[in-house]
Amino acid sequence: MFNTETALKEAMTAIDGTLGVALVDYSSGMALGTLGGSKELDLSVAAAGNTDVVRAKVRTMEMLGLKGEIEDILITLSEQYHLIRLLKSRNNSGLFLYLALDRGKANLAMARHQLRRIEAELDV
Repeated sequence: MFNTETALKEAMTAIDGTLGVALVDYSSGMALGTLGGSKELDLSVAAAGNTDVVRAKVRTMEMLGLKGEIEDILITLSEQYHLIRLLKSRNNSGLFLYLALDRGKANLAMARHQLRRIEAELDV
């Protein structure tokens, strides 16, 4: 089992091209933990902003009557991928992992696979 700190370290080291990672509570928009980032990538700001993205998507699904669950949300930028993985395991509802990747160094399929693995091990 991973605690928050171990999960974030695992994401930074096991996922090629990771620029930063955060565990976020989307009911409050607060980052429960962050690792990486830079002056240009403020993970606290990203956590709050991506909370709005998650809330909007959940609201839209409700309005459309869609019954499926969100696994992840991908935002593709010219030089980066931003991956939001909603946590479903155990008592982690209301949380998401946010991962910023360097598009030139990352393998998106492997990043998604590794993030699922980290989610399965995460115990908050």
